Amino acid sequence: MSDILFHYYRVNPTTWFYLSSLLSIALFFKFNRVWSIRNLDLALLILLAPGLLAVEYGGFKANPAVQQVGFVWLFGVTLAFMLRMLFDSLMVRRPLLEPNLSTGGLNFLGLSLLIFLMANVITSRPQADAVAVAAAASRMEARDATVDADQLARLGPGYPLLFLLPQISTQKLFTSGDNGGDAGTVEPDSKAVHEATARTMAIVSQLAIVIGTLTIGWLHFEHLRLGIAAAVLYLLLPYTANMTGRVDHALPGALVLWAVVAYRRPFIAGALIGLAIGTSYYPVFLLPLWCSFYWERGIRRFVCGVLAALGILAVVLWFTSPDTEVFLGQLRQMFGWIFPGNVSLEGFWALEGNDPVFRLPVLAAFLVMISTLAIWPAQKNLGTLMSCSAAVLLGSQFWKAHDGGLFMAWYLPVLLLVVFRPNLENRVALAMLDPDWLSAWRRWRRRPQTGPAS
Repeated sequence: MSDILFHYYRVNPTTWFYLSSLLSIALFFKFNRVWSIRNLDLALLILLAPGLLAVEYGGFKANPAVQQVGFVWLFGVTLAFMLRMLFDSLMVRRPLLEPNLSTGGLNFLGLSLLIFLMANVITSRPQADAVAVAAAASRMEARDATVDADQLARLGPGYPLLFLLPQISTQKLFTSGDNGGDAGTVEPDSKAVHEATARTMAIVSQLAIVIGTLTIGWLHFEHLRLGIAAAVLYLLLPYTANMTGRVDHALPGALVLWAVVAYRRPFIAGALIGLAIGTSYYPVFLLPLWCSFYWERGIRRFVCGVLAALGILAVVLWFTSPDTEVFLGQLRQMFGWIFPGNVSLEGFWALEGNDPVFRLPVLAAFLVMISTLAIWPAQKNLGTLMSCSAAVLLGSQFWKAHDGGLFMAWYLPVLLLVVFRPNLENRVALAMLDPDWLSAWRRWRRRPQTGPAS
């Protein structure tokens, strides 16, 4: 950006935290209704940033105590948000609380933020710790027949091909002398392709989140300004500025968001959820909730969409694998076939003093939660689907073995739409979806037969 804007320097993340917090309060805080739920949501969103900064500071200084404080802070705010999403359906009265800025001003601010964030993705260099991942990519492209049996344990579940992309951090709180990775073990052409692919996918994912937010505001909320407000608030968050280039953060969130956009087309929504499951595994826990939403109408189309997407991802792995052994290993990683105790821990559960055995009761409580959401409430509307989806993705952060609590883009787009949403009680599957061909055929068969008049 300094080549385009004279003496432009990227804003330090800590400085951006202060500036974006003040700007968010000026735009969205309801000064005439201080005790409104909107103001509580805004305060919780602002409180996410201190925990993120503490985690990065502790990692840079190799100070586990500071990292511990940061993760505990993040988990506290995440728990508050999860409870807020679980009780969102009980809030029947939802007054229209519009932003404090005109629609034109919001559009200008959002477009400006988007341009700067995308420019940061293009001009940033991959993190130094991504060199090993890029080296693994070159081995895979060379069709190396060796299978890394520990890859699932080290990297966690997810789509194997996505792990080959380098991590591009658009803002670093602290920088050392090595700002990028040395390509000594990676072919230059291969490294350039992986970096270009990572940048392109990150930009496309962020654009998909913004456009999907606007589309939901226009189509489902029938109030485009609410969608614009949610998109602007997402672009303002310090987390978005810091993690803009992380494909593993943005892509699953974009897929889940567009599944909400396409909820009236169960097959498409199921395919998008299936893609999200294949890329990051954890959206698999959304299936009981979404199947419950479509139970009265659309369940067959939704399940077919999920299976079709997972099948396509598996076929791609088959054609990119040199032999059956490699294919089965990659398939195992995509579906997360590993016992919780065998995973290599990173983040909160890897810190000294945090016994990993306590992940098991947390996981058990999470499974109880998603089972409860599958049966309660019995009839789910679009608002319930959105808030409970955000709650499930929030809950997965507590037991995630690899940097749990930091993958905020998984739930933030849907969560922000819940913050701004109107009353959606009439958006139920039975009323909004057309019957599938099988139901229509059965109805046609049951129609009364009228013979010729005698």
